Amino acid sequence: MSAVLETSKLSVRFGGVHAVNEVDLRVEEGQLVGLIGPNGAGKTTCIDAITGFVRSTGEVRLDGEDVTRLSAHQRARRGLGRTWQASELFDDLTVRENLLVAARRPSLWGVAKELFGAPVTKTEATERALELVDLAWAGDMRPTDLSQGQRKLVGVARAIAMQPRLLLLDEPAAGLDTHESEDLGRRLRSLVDGGQSMLLIDHDMGLVMSICDHIYVLEFGKLIAHGPPDVVRRDPKVIKAYLGSAAAELADEVDGEPARAADGGER
Repeated sequence: MSAVLETSKLSVRFGGVHAVNEVDLRVEEGQLVGLIGPNGAGKTTCIDAITGFVRSTGEVRLDGEDVTRLSAHQRARRGLGRTWQASELFDDLTVRENLLVAARRPSLWGVAKELFGAPVTKTEATERALELVDLAWAGDMRPTDLSQGQRKLVGVARAIAMQPRLLLLDEPAAGLDTHESEDLGRRLRSLVDGGQSMLLIDHDMGLVMSICDHIYVLEFGKLIAHGPPDVVRRDPKVIKAYLGSAAAELADEVDGEPARAADGGER
């Protein structure tokens, strides 16, 4: 398979701390890759580095193109779409308008049409994204009228509406109950099976282990294991890394039982 995303020796330092330390990872075409690790492992910082929101060393390649020196918005235009742990939404806009802002591709002709013609109120991409997360009913509502879990789903839909080459999801299941998380997992898996490549961070071990094709594990910024879920869940280094934080959940996963980690997000 061809690689949509590749990192080589990707590193981020904050003073004397190596938040991300020479991480090599790869997301292939049409693949759902998980990135897991205990709190403070560097997962979100790794995504920040990939998408250009923190300074990093090493190399980031998108479809074989070196994007390491590009700014965050330039990487986004080339197809790196992401969500955030916090639900950063425009509360004065409707849910559908939040998606339209993200999906908008301004051009001179487009601006002229908006100035002198009827405004765009929906697009095929925004409506498809709302359907995928089961929020079509909320399109005309404001984010403040939704639950925290539903707000998280709006963030996911907004990233999908951008029609990215690679979708990077940071804790999309945070704030969702068990049923909502399982439903989200099915929808993400369906999206990937339809051709959308994806990199997923989440503390819900049941979600990650059940839908991902390949999983990378970070501890203190370093990659300690990677492979298919069945291999990763039995790796002694991975089990040891989770002792004291999610050992019970991971042990359940090793035994084949569904598990949900209670850990919060991390930077």
